[in-house]
Order: sequence, then C-alpha cells, then structure tokens
Amino acid sequence: MFVALEPRRLYRQVAEQIRALIEAGELKAGSRLPPERELAERFAVSRPTVREALIVLEVEGHIQIRMGSGVYISSRPALASTVRPDTDGEGPLEILQARCLIESGIAEEAARLVKPASLVRIDAILDRMAASLDDPAVALACDRDFHTAIADIIGNSALKHFTGLIYDTRMSPYFTKLASYFEGPHTWKLALEEHRVIRDAIAAGDPAGAREAMRRHLTLAQKRFSESFGEEPSRED
Repeated sequence: MFVALEPRRLYRQVAEQIRALIEAGELKAGSRLPPERELAERFAVSRPTVREALIVLEVEGHIQIRMGSGVYISSRPALASTVRPDTDGEGPLEILQARCLIESGIAEEAARLVKPASLVRIDAILDRMAASLDDPAVALACDRDFHTAIADIIGNSALKHFTGLIYDTRMSPYFTKLASYFEGPHTWKLALEEHRVIRDAIAAGDPAGAREAMRRHLTLAQKRFSESFGEEPSRED
C-alpha cells in the first residue's frame, strides 16, 4: 500500500502517495490514517517529514487533522485557489533548520559589532512583544523585527534582506497551517525568553554565547513545530 521513498523533497513524495490513494478510493472518506509513527515507518522517513506531508494534504482539503484524535480523510477535497499542490517548495521544518544555521552566524557577528543604539531598538521590540503575547499577528511581527534587527547590526543590507526573506517563507499556507496547531501565547512566551538570552549575549559582546543562544532558540522552535498531533503519546524518532 505504501512504499519507501528516495530522498528528494520527501514530504512532497509522501503527500503525493497519500493523495493518490485518496483519489483512487483506496483511502475512504471518513477513514482514519495510521498514526504518524506508523506512517513514518512505512514510508521510511522521519515523523517531521510525515507531519509536513499531512499539512500539505490538509491545506489542499484532502484530510482533516483533529488534535488528540487523529488524521481523517475528508469527504469533499476542495483545493484552495491560492495553493498549488505541485509547488516543490521547502517545508516549514526545512526552513527552520536553514534559519538555525544562518542566523547563528549572524548573531555571532552581531555580538562583535553591536552598538548601544541597536540594543535600544532591540529592547523596544522585546517590550512590544512582551505586551502582545495574546495577539498572534503582533507577536509574529515582533518576532520578525527582532531577527532582522540583529542582522541590521552587521550593516550588510544583503544579510538583512536575506534574513527577512527567509523569515517570510513562513507566511506560506503550509507554514501558517502548521503554526495554527502549535503556536499560541505559551510558545510566544518561550520565544520571548529565548530572545532575551540572545539579546543579553549580544549586549555582553559574547560572540560564542550569542551564536549558541540563537542556535538553541531556533532548534527549540523546530522542536515546538515537531510535536505530535496528539493521536498517540509522543516518542522520539
């Protein structure tokens, strides 16, 4: 029924296989997919890869994810006109991994070059974020401002542009849908606390500390987005 995959945009290949089974009628409307762990074993991929595939299928309207219950085949798939299922774009977790590698280096260099005016700007952003944990749109904007403000310290317009550009990939329908399950006031509070650690390392002129703080922050962000949908107890891959 399911076959192992070759490593090329794996989450897309998983989505394609499940979509084909739905369209062929082998997976019936209302039926429940196997748990995430079992799907990962059958496809020989990681659970985060399966999770990204399921998000694609939900955005397309093929499935419904019911937190704490499972993943069910929809009765009437209805693809949103703004979503192109054949787009071979990066997955949300892949984007976070890229940000972790790139922004850790940016934070390291920022700690070498930081000036008081930059810290004033960053502190204002963090204060605004602290007051907006219950407002996801404002919290998200503050999160973006924080990361681009750190890139701005270096004074390289290409780095600032790239930081903003890679951050904005999270505005895709897939990333937005994934975030809808795992983001909220609690996770924004955690992100704010991690931001303050990054800020303090940069303010202290500690390149190694700033690098590690950014790496830890974005690694934890990946972990938050990698939580189970709740259909079974969470386990490590």
